[in-house]
Amino acid sequence: MKITLGPISYCWEKDKVQAFYEKAAQSQVHSVYLGETVCSRRREVKLNDYLAIARQLKAAGKEVILSTMALIEAQSEIGELRKYIDNGEFIIEANDMAAVHYACEAKLPFICGPSINNYNRASLDILHKMGMVRFVMPYELSKDWLTKVIENKPEFDIEVMGHGYMPLAHSARCFTAKHFGLRKDNCDTICKTHPKGMLAQTQEDQPLLRLNGIQTQSASYVDLISEIPAMQTLGVNYFRVSPTALSSIELADELCHTLAKQQTPQSQSCSQSCNGYWFNQAGFNQVSS
Repeated sequence: MKITLGPISYCWEKDKVQAFYEKAAQSQVHSVYLGETVCSRRREVKLNDYLAIARQLKAAGKEVILSTMALIEAQSEIGELRKYIDNGEFIIEANDMAAVHYACEAKLPFICGPSINNYNRASLDILHKMGMVRFVMPYELSKDWLTKVIENKPEFDIEVMGHGYMPLAHSARCFTAKHFGLRKDNCDTICKTHPKGMLAQTQEDQPLLRLNGIQTQSASYVDLISEIPAMQTLGVNYFRVSPTALSSIELADELCHTLAKQQTPQSQSCSQSCNGYWFNQAGFNQVSS
């Protein structure tokens, strides 16, 4: 099994993004995803910047994947999407069916991201014929579901997001901007001030959700590190760490070293972690394996 770093979901300052990927280049992770997946109004890092970073990562021996937007809302975003697909150097992670369409049209291989609703083997086989080489399982699905879907070994690879905050929904509205009394079209990119999103709580002050611009995430972070041996038995090829800070690289690096030594990795379960979906339970549950 190989360890991957997912795309940064948050609106970080350009210097912080560059520092993150400089550190990632020095790590042992196999694959690095990069690109804006949430909101086109986040312009701290542009496509040319991502391409420059991608080339540096490639020179450091990393597999580099350009991740596309999960919600396409405007013609200008279609134009940007086509630039990602036509970059001529790097494979893409398609997070929307428009990206699948254009990649297929260009006869380019692609990775099917977790925001595309794939719930059965038939759809996955169709996508494979269209050029899909890797499937990232949607966050809300379980080990039992995956077992049934890949019972007959597929010709494409499987990736599971095993650590990080789970994106649960995307909306045409920006809840972060609305919270500050701003219009989405004039939001001042206010989400920059919340590098891990905004925590929303219940009336009883219990963590409920995490607001990240137009994206709604889980309040707790999923931690499936202890499930890596089970994933390996199933035939999962890649384990994704979704970045929340520079420390995410240290975690991914530690996993690489643990697996290289053929040791058993262990989750550090706490009140802020969850794994319920993997066990076919409510997502915020923490189940002892």
